[in-house]
Amino acid sequence: MNQSKSIFYFLVFLFPSLFYAQDIQNNPKSNHGNKFEQLGTILPTPNVYRTASGAPGQAYWQNKADYEISAYLDEEKRNLKGSETVTYYNNSPDDLEYLWLQLDENEQSATKNAGFHDSSFLPKMATTTAIIPSELPLKTNGYGVNLEKVTDASGKPLPYIVNKTMMRIDLPKVLKKGEKITFKIDWNYNIPDRMKMGGRGGYEFFPEDGNDLYTITQWFPRMCVYSDHKGWQHNQFTGRGEFALVFGDYKVSMNVPADHIVASTGAGKNFEQVLSSAQLARWKRAQNSDEPIEIVTLEEAKKAERNKSKERKIWKFEAENVRDFAWTSSRKFIWDGMKVIIPENNNHVMAMSLYPKEAYNLYRKYSTKAVAHTLKVYSEFTIPYPYPVAQSIEASNGMEYPMICFNYGRTEKDGTYSEGIKNGMIGVIIHEVGHNYFPMIINSDERQWSWMDEGLNTFVEYLTEERWDNKFPSRRGPAHTIVDYMKLPKDQLEPIMTNSENINLFGPNAYSKPATGLNILRETIMGRELFDKAFKTYSKRWAFKHPEPADFFRTMNDASAENLDWFWRGWFYGIDAVDISIDKVTVGAPNFEATPKAREITYTVDKPQQNDFVDISKIRNKDDKTTTFYTDTDKELQDFYWRYNRGQEKVDTTKEYKNKVEFFDKVDKKDVAQIKDVHAYQIDFINKGGLVMPIILEFTFEDGSKLTDKSSAQIWRKNEQKVSKTYYFDKKLKSIQLDPMRETADIDTSNNFWGEIPAPSSKFDVFKEKQGGSARGASTGRVNPMQAAGKKN
Repeated sequence: MNQSKSIFYFLVFLFPSLFYAQDIQNNPKSNHGNKFEQLGTILPTPNVYRTASGAPGQAYWQNKADYEISAYLDEEKRNLKGSETVTYYNNSPDDLEYLWLQLDENEQSATKNAGFHDSSFLPKMATTTAIIPSELPLKTNGYGVNLEKVTDASGKPLPYIVNKTMMRIDLPKVLKKGEKITFKIDWNYNIPDRMKMGGRGGYEFFPEDGNDLYTITQWFPRMCVYSDHKGWQHNQFTGRGEFALVFGDYKVSMNVPADHIVASTGAGKNFEQVLSSAQLARWKRAQNSDEPIEIVTLEEAKKAERNKSKERKIWKFEAENVRDFAWTSSRKFIWDGMKVIIPENNNHVMAMSLYPKEAYNLYRKYSTKAVAHTLKVYSEFTIPYPYPVAQSIEASNGMEYPMICFNYGRTEKDGTYSEGIKNGMIGVIIHEVGHNYFPMIINSDERQWSWMDEGLNTFVEYLTEERWDNKFPSRRGPAHTIVDYMKLPKDQLEPIMTNSENINLFGPNAYSKPATGLNILRETIMGRELFDKAFKTYSKRWAFKHPEPADFFRTMNDASAENLDWFWRGWFYGIDAVDISIDKVTVGAPNFEATPKAREITYTVDKPQQNDFVDISKIRNKDDKTTTFYTDTDKELQDFYWRYNRGQEKVDTTKEYKNKVEFFDKVDKKDVAQIKDVHAYQIDFINKGGLVMPIILEFTFEDGSKLTDKSSAQIWRKNEQKVSKTYYFDKKLKSIQLDPMRETADIDTSNNFWGEIPAPSSKFDVFKEKQGGSARGASTGRVNPMQAAGKKN
């Protein structure tokens, strides 16, 4: 190929030259705000404990607490009595005069709770509910922790004071660096009816058979975290912001009715004494099975429901290097399990599920398989799962603890269930089992920052749901799913970086928005490979430690060579939305005075009309031949999922090709003169929403061919309000679409088009056009004023 033809091929067919609209000449007062400024003044100063790279420093430390606990469950009185011996290790450089412990169960008390009240109002309409006069002063409702004894190891009383949900123990002498102290606490509390009073722990009563199902959580006095970042983390427990906890080792025994089945954090140590010979044999078989085996069968559970033993048994469990301990007990439980091998560390884990008969048809089929699947995918994206068990408990709930979590998923009385219930159950199991990683291992401070566990976990949950089945109806993760929240009035929004207790819309703020932000980083800003390496680096660095937000932000920057401060500032510290519009398209003759910079671009062909919108993540996962979906490896689940595809055919994904581009230092004018019929397009963009994002364009030509191009968010660094791009093609454009795959969470796609309006590609688009007419740009590239009338920008 001669040089003239090479230049023609390069400039005309492939090259999009990028200019600001005559640069400073057209922007003498360009807006240079702070969207690209560094976070240096916002983040805490690096030190010997936490480095500027985001890694733990050479002097990083954390304290430890070991527990030996005996518990007695009184089913008749619905009371729990406990006795614990705590050994606390001071690894900090500080001398400690007192210790702080958490009494979370006081949140259920009418008089000892945290006292965080919300506004209350008169009813807006007539009500038939009985009105009870306000009781002032408040009287005890019988719930909350009753402390019986607090002593040192020899039995000598220790002075203490209770402040709502926190207890301070004054030490007989200063606990110096490197020292430890052992003390004992006896306590009891009345177990609340969780279905009526709410909360994470309690009992559920089944009136049909007269039995209870107990979830015993936040049930013992637990050490608060003392850290380099905050000192004592003893913010009161209000029921919203969850937990900041210390790693340690546990030995726990539970005295329960003899026909109860118990599951807990840790590994069972006396199954030979508490299981029947048949159950013990099934347990041993399950440890080598690739399919779930019922250890306690449905018939055994039904029999126990009827008989209600008055005898007692003691179950014993041990757990190492965990931050908490929870358990469950009921005679209603069916129990199944199977082995799962974690490839990264060859850890043989028992994946298990316990559930009442009311959930049998769902849990027996899906729960344990979902547990196993979750462990494998999370281990791939974070760290290898280190513990010996992982359990999903059906308790009409959704809450997580080390190695055990409580979920929902019951059938109708006839054993049938809807698609919504089934998918919801699988989603919540993945989410709650995933919490074994965030925050049970990567142990962030939930009391201060809910997003650091809920948001990061929701993001990996989305990746795991995608690996379960490419058509899984994930509610959180894809960029387009956060749009309704992002477009709310700003007085209804808070930054992600808001304390847990002060968030109004908790779900979108702590779960959806951070998860979506990470997915945008992975799919659109950084790319999968680079993001995955950086995210895994964070997980490895802070496993079994106490990370703070700055550690996450700095590690993601450090491990990727991407300066993402603009993204953390906008998405996490701000409330601006993405709304980038095509303001104007100017069509003109080319001007080759400037020397263009060669780039590689991607063009797409054969993109079919789709019956419904398909997120970019699903398209890429389906095209990735190295990705195996769980439903593709399980014939029973595969048949089920493909049968229920909402009546749609499988969608062929867009084929993408990358052209090789020859690079030139300059373009000679005599060669340019040989180029005929070149069409130039200057596209002007306005940042209406305030949040900067990459500019992604799809060009459709009159001959039906398409080209795509993407410019990074750095295009906005010198002018955060408006930028321009210029392209040269050898054929006429029919239309331009901004963000064609809805990757950036743009809240107003009506200003994302120029040129001939494409036919709607889904029933939803048809509905939108019928409701408000097309607001897409006309040939000038501007939004029709009549269509935009009344629309808030």
